[in-house]
Amino acid sequence: MSIKKIVYIVAGCFGVGMGAVGAIVPMLPSFPFLLLAAFCFSRSSRRLNDWFIHTKLYQENLESYIKERGMTTKTKVRIMITVTILMAIGFMMMGRVPVGRIILAFVWMFHILYFLFGVKTIKNNRVMAEKNLP
Repeated sequence: MSIKKIVYIVAGCFGVGMGAVGAIVPMLPSFPFLLLAAFCFSRSSRRLNDWFIHTKLYQENLESYIKERGMTTKTKVRIMITVTILMAIGFMMMGRVPVGRIILAFVWMFHILYFLFGVKTIKNNRVMAEKNLP
């Protein structure tokens, strides 16, 4: 096994672990970690990739985004609220660093605009219908 594959497997396992924690802890977003895991497992091991795409964690958080490049409104709102809360905490902690506050404000605005206009919104019933297909 090559070093590159080992690095992908380790990074994928890290992504799954942090994604699982993020699914439980409200302030830690699970989406980017699960996306990392999907990317790494698809590059490293077919067996790990097949296992990952059949987990409940993947199916509830990433499947609709990967298949249709979109998210349900509920998922988008949950991600935007989590990031807004985290950015607000960082913003408050940077009271004496105006440049840091400006950068956080731009990152937050880009994040909100991206999720509003860059990520396609899909309907819940379409996701549910896909899950019921054989």
